Amino acid sequence: MIKFNVPPYEEKAMDYIKECVENQKICGDGEYTKKCNAWFEERTGTKKCLLTTSCTHATELAALLADIQPGDEVIMPSFTFVSTADAFVLRGAVPVFVDIRPDTMNIDEKLIEDAITEKTKAIVPVHYAGVACEMDTIMDIAKRHNLKVIEDAAQGVLSTYKGKALGTIGDFGAYSFHETKNYSMGEGGALLIRDEENIEDAEIIREKGTNRSKFYRGQIDKYTWVNFGSSYLPSDMNAAYLYAQLEKADEINNVRLANWNRYYERLLPLKEAGKLELPTVPDGCVHNGHMFYVKLRDLEERTAFIKHLGANDIMSVFHYIPLHTAPAGQKFGRFHGKDVYTTKESERLARLPMYYKLTLNEVDHICDVIEEFFK
Repeated sequence: MIKFNVPPYEEKAMDYIKECVENQKICGDGEYTKKCNAWFEERTGTKKCLLTTSCTHATELAALLADIQPGDEVIMPSFTFVSTADAFVLRGAVPVFVDIRPDTMNIDEKLIEDAITEKTKAIVPVHYAGVACEMDTIMDIAKRHNLKVIEDAAQGVLSTYKGKALGTIGDFGAYSFHETKNYSMGEGGALLIRDEENIEDAEIIREKGTNRSKFYRGQIDKYTWVNFGSSYLPSDMNAAYLYAQLEKADEINNVRLANWNRYYERLLPLKEAGKLELPTVPDGCVHNGHMFYVKLRDLEERTAFIKHLGANDIMSVFHYIPLHTAPAGQKFGRFHGKDVYTTKESERLARLPMYYKLTLNEVDHICDVIEEFFK
């Protein structure tokens, strides 16, 4: 059986976790949390990176820092994971869904401005499959309308847009280190902060509303409760697991890209024959091989396609059910404009196995089975 996903793992992780235990420092903001934060700051150029318990919590932190209030509206795609909307619904805000582009499955930047009202507070672009949204246009809209931009870069670690790391372009960015991501700590995420003026508030909210971070840096002689907050700190053991992968980040990235490229090369003849569609990576975007998907003719053919792969011991899955069609989406949000592509394209998309330890021979076998399907 070729699994859909196998979480990444490096042997050094167990040594690092053991070190945490032996040093009796397994709670949050230990040595490995700091190492991970520093790694992302150096690699992406973000002003500050703060490891969190999940990408969901990183997005919640961003919503708090953006001062999202009840009744505010936040523009985002409907084709995304529930966390993108949940972080703002928890603040009493209304997710305003707009249609996607069929080429990248990202929010259609040309539709954003028409969705803006006097209640709009932020735009949340989601970089699907690690391929960047059209950020120049989005940032221009945000600047002209005085809106915050919070990048959902859950799938975008080490991806770039015109040379800039995803998650560092907007006011805030959120990464995911869930077990399905390129780099994993089981459950975990990170908040990226572009502007220095937001760092202190972020540290306070993340540390249960206290100024403990300043205390540990020796900036104050005692710490106390100074604002609202919660506990967004992951265990240092989780960070240790992640750091072992960051030490081999480029190797992991290159393996995934090699698999992605092999899929594309092998399946290109089927695309040219009009049998299926393949992912699009626009100029100026460098992706990270997070996923490889194909698009079939319609929902019926996709169902048969996934069944065919399963019968050959290959696990393939579809992806998001558009949020505006879900009960909670209808309750808490609204769709602006027409759903031309969101539902139609989501019903055609099937994801193929993609993970660090997947071999090129396995990719070739999967492509052989796909070719058989179309025969």
